[in-house]
Amino acid sequence: MWRYLWISLIVFVLDQASKLAAVKYLTRHAEVNLAPFLNLTLVYNTGAAFGFLNDAAGWQNIFFIIVALVAGVVILFMLRRLNPHDAMMAVGLTLILGGAAGNLADRLIHGYVIDFIDVYYGSWHWPAFNIADTAITVGAVLLVLDALGFGKKSPR
Repeated sequence: MWRYLWISLIVFVLDQASKLAAVKYLTRHAEVNLAPFLNLTLVYNTGAAFGFLNDAAGWQNIFFIIVALVAGVVILFMLRRLNPHDAMMAVGLTLILGGAAGNLADRLIHGYVIDFIDVYYGSWHWPAFNIADTAITVGAVLLVLDALGFGKKSPR
């Protein structure tokens, strides 16, 4: 199922390009309002999802680098073993791989992940995220749907 790896490459390139643009533009503009529920704002995340371990002493960056590398190897191993009819799982895995690679590159280059998408309602804000995070989330949803049997043909 190597033929799906192009999805990972596209996610990685879009993620890195969007982060570069966000840093370039948002360092001059504190916040850009796009809609009544959506802002662009620059956040440097040293933790994980929802700021988990954001205030740790610095060891978390190495921990998340190791987790991303192990996850990447496991995903490549899983892709290698998929059957041709496992398209939903292949797409989900390659989305996760591309997102993990995007955030891994940030951690290796900067020591933190660049987030810039801010979704909110009133004064409540979802934690800022990026394209890589979105790809990981969509990939995980696809894996759950695949595990539940969605998109699979029933045996005759």
